[in-house]
This record gives sequence, structure tokens and C-alpha cells, in this order.
Amino acid sequence: MNDNQTMFLIICSAMVLFMTPGLAFFYGGLVRASSVVSMMMMSFGSLALVGTMWMVFGYAISFANASDSSFVGIDGVFGINLDDLFLNSHAHAAIAHNDGAGLAFAGFQGTFAIITVALISGAIADRVKFGAWMIFAAVWAVLVYFPVAGWIFNFTTTNGEVTDGGWLVYNFRVLDFAGGTVVEIASGASALALALVVGKRFGFTKGMHAPHNVPLVLIGVGILWFGWFGFNAGSELLADGTAALAFVNTLAAGVGGLISWVAYERLFHGKATSIGAGSGAVAGLVAITPSCAYLDPIWALVLGIAVGVICALAIELKYLLGFDDSLDVVGIHLVGGIVGTLWIGLLGHDLTGRVVGLFLGGGFDQLWRQAFAVLVIGGYSFAISFGVGKLLQKTIGMRVRSTDEIAGIDSVMHGESAYSAADPRWSWRG
Repeated sequence: MNDNQTMFLIICSAMVLFMTPGLAFFYGGLVRASSVVSMMMMSFGSLALVGTMWMVFGYAISFANASDSSFVGIDGVFGINLDDLFLNSHAHAAIAHNDGAGLAFAGFQGTFAIITVALISGAIADRVKFGAWMIFAAVWAVLVYFPVAGWIFNFTTTNGEVTDGGWLVYNFRVLDFAGGTVVEIASGASALALALVVGKRFGFTKGMHAPHNVPLVLIGVGILWFGWFGFNAGSELLADGTAALAFVNTLAAGVGGLISWVAYERLFHGKATSIGAGSGAVAGLVAITPSCAYLDPIWALVLGIAVGVICALAIELKYLLGFDDSLDVVGIHLVGGIVGTLWIGLLGHDLTGRVVGLFLGGGFDQLWRQAFAVLVIGGYSFAISFGVGKLLQKTIGMRVRSTDEIAGIDSVMHGESAYSAADPRWSWRG
């Protein structure tokens, strides 16, 4: 990898890292004014915690030498390369041999780990202790994200064919270009599990809390969309035709999701809302994540249009089924991730140009492989998250006291308020 290609990866890494503050804005605008600080701190806490863990040992777990089909690494179930602790091997290569490719790749993958953990927090907004969330985030990263990333992202190819790597991508030839399974399905399934563990907010009903700051939400959507181009195109690891296809498809699916969601709202609810527009764009971006390099642009646009309506319908299920996913992580990220992952088996091709989509004449072979990955990663993530959440709830307790929840948890958890009426800077009388 030459210097220009390394720089491309560094730029994409910065874009993806920027997505986590963008998520903080997005989530922060959706909650009550008295929970903004708590919500945003969950994202920034994930950034610091998971970023540290990734540098110390997370990369070593996810990208162990995996030339067999073991759970993690080559040396049995938990075999890792000790030289990769603290990113030592790549740091030495960057300094001694002027080869920064490995170090840039490690940093790029670390930004994926950070935002995946942060995504889960939206399901438990307004009612969870910050300390308990941080413990959950640390355990979840170790037990779920680090190994699952190895199953999908850790592989090598020769002439476009996978020659070794994580068991899902090597043994089952699952296609996931930028993390629809690792990021979206894993976080969405875990969000569902955690929402079930902590229970519903007090007074949980449809429309119980309107977003307190719509412009903040749209700022977050804009930052997320910007970062998503680095997320998807950067997953090619160099600036070539595949990266360009991923870039264009990311645009196509995002605009398709935005249009279809607001059209659905206008037809069935009377008004097209800005929150719906932002949610539709995010739904399209979620769905295109696994499939961005495997679709022709027309099918990426159709995917966005389809998933905008599908996710809009999916978020209604929480009221029918009675679980409180506060900010619709399940309805957008889990459902959108599933649709995007399966879409490859319906209308996709692989990186060699071979048609794999059922509707294009590729048969069912790739579709069942994609469905298998959805079930394995979704089921594994849900089970681990439910168990860890239950353990924390029974020991230290995850949920805040009812009085604190009703009043708003910012002052209790963090001693701060996003909008302080007592601050003279906010007083017209000065």
C-alpha cells in the first residue's frame, strides 16, 4: 500500500470517528431536554473506553491470525498474536520500515468498534446509570464485538477470492462489505436485549416524548451521513473503482430512504416530518452498509426506497410488542441491517463480478449464506447482551431510581444541565 492509499485510509478513519459525535447529536436531540447530557455522554464514554480497549487488546483479538475456522485466532479458541497488543507490531513497522498501512488499518477498524458500541445506547435512553452502561460497554466489546469482527472482517484474498479468515467469511462465504452484520445487526439485536432487561420508561406510550431539539437531530444526521462515506468507501482500503461504487451507492440508498420515509408519513400520517426525513436517511445508510460494493446503483436506490418504508413500519412494532426501544435502534439498525444483508442474496454480485442475487439468476446459494449470518450474529449478540444485562441489573443495578428518571437524569448522573435556566447568559434581563 503506497503513501497515497494510506492517506486515503487515514482520512476515512477520521470521517468514521466523527460519526460518534454525530451520533451523540442525533441521539441527544431525540431525548428529553433533561437527559441530553446523559445521552451524549454514553457516546463519548464509548469513544474513550472502546478506543482504549481496541488499542490495548481489541485489535489483537479481532485480527488474530485466522487461517483456520476457530472462534478467534489460529491457536485454538482464543488464540491471539501477542505482538499486536498495544498495536506494537504495526507501530514498529510504521517507524522502522516506513510502512503505515497496518497501523492505519488498525485505527480505521477501531473507529468501527467505537460507534458500534455507542449505537446500543439509544435503546435505553432516559433510564440507565452511566457507570453501569460503561461496564456493559466494556464487557460487550470483549464478548461480542471483538470476536464477531474477526468472523467477518478478518480475512485475506487472492484474485478476489477469500483464502483464509474468520469462519463466517471463509467457511460460509458470507458477503458483508462494511459491517451490516458486525455493526448494525449486532448492535440492533443487543439493543433489543438491553431494552427488555431494563424495562420500559415510566408512562411508556406512543409519542410520550417528542424530540426536544429537532435541529440538533438533523445536525447529527448530516454528520453521520458525511462519515458514512468514509465508513463504506473506506472499507475498500484504497481509492479505486470499488470504493467509488460504494460511495455512489451510499448516496443512492440514503436519498432513497429519506424520500420513501417522508412519503410514507405524508400518505399515512398526514405530514412529512424532519425527524422522519433524518430517520429515513439513516435507515437507507444502515441498509447499504453490508451491500454497498455488491449492488448496481439502481438496486442501491431501490434498497433505500424499500427500507425507508420497512423501517418506518418496524418502529411501530415496539408499541404492539410492548418493548421500549427509546430511539428506535431495533427498528432502524437491526431491521435495516437485516434487509441490507439479505439484499445481497437477492440482487447482488460479488467483487469478481459473479452474479449471486436470486432475482438476477444467481439462485439461492448466497441468500441462505446471508440469512445464516443474520441468524448467527443476531442470535449470539442478543443472547450475550441479555445475559450480561441481567447480571448487571441483578448486581449493581442498571436502571436509575424512578424519581431520578421522572425528573431527568442529567443532574443526578453528571451534575450538569444542557439548558440551565439559572445561568445568567440565558436570561433576557442579564
